[in-house]
Amino acid sequence: MSTTGPTYKPHVVGAPFSLEHRVYIESDGKIVSPFHDIPLFANDRKTVYNMVVEIPRWSNAKLEISKEESFNPILQDTKKGKLRFVRNCFPHHGYIWNYGALPQTWEDPNALNADTKAKGDNDPIDVCEIGEQVGYTGQVKQVKILGVMALLDEGETDWKLLAIDINDPLAAKLNDIEDVERHLPGLIRATNEWFRIYKIPDGKPENQFAFSGEARNRKYAVEVIQETHEAWKTLISGQDESAEAKALALTNTDVVGSPSHVSTEDPAYKALPEADPKPANPVDPSIDKWFFISGANL
Repeated sequence: MSTTGPTYKPHVVGAPFSLEHRVYIESDGKIVSPFHDIPLFANDRKTVYNMVVEIPRWSNAKLEISKEESFNPILQDTKKGKLRFVRNCFPHHGYIWNYGALPQTWEDPNALNADTKAKGDNDPIDVCEIGEQVGYTGQVKQVKILGVMALLDEGETDWKLLAIDINDPLAAKLNDIEDVERHLPGLIRATNEWFRIYKIPDGKPENQFAFSGEARNRKYAVEVIQETHEAWKTLISGQDESAEAKALALTNTDVVGSPSHVSTEDPAYKALPEADPKPANPVDPSIDKWFFISGANL
């Protein structure tokens, strides 16, 4: 399954597990936006997608593409000024897949989905990559889409795509959602459980799903992706004048015709920091604690 396009690498600034840490994406020596510049499709037939890895499997730091900072670096989310980590809900440790997003997608917070009866969550669409290789933050993987789940997160539709790296040994055998259960039994159930309970240790209620928690097939998932891609096109063109759209950083170097397109000579580009990776900061040992959440707690 051949792909076309540039190669990408992380442009790391600062120490992991710090407020200053940023992972920009670089292509051929130029910083690009993982939200806007990386193409959604990785091949001419539009059957393979680019996925930006935010969080490697088995890790706990809640990293995400910044929608508000120029060129949308990946950073660690915060709450009340403190770095956020997901808790380990037995038997899971950290994130149980490589977790990230599809570029050039946007879940419009003003668009009501007819099936979920909820509006979008104002983010690029999320991806759970289920291949055997552990990824790294800032990696751009080429993936095939297998299905999608619809998490209802605090009243918003938060799509969770299931995908696999096209270079994974199982990729040829996984083409739709039923193949996942056939070859990776229990993974869909574990994914549902993970999203339902992962906020409970922080004092929040169990998350809910549309479709009774069932995963929809590849065809449905591709339709959802296309909707979010069209929403992104409206966003990047400057046609969406909502308050939510105006709060997002749309600066890019590759979307020609976008009002927010800049050259490498632009002051906004020249203000970007040089790569300056530093050793990771220590993490509180409590992050490794396991939480035992029984059916009685749900």
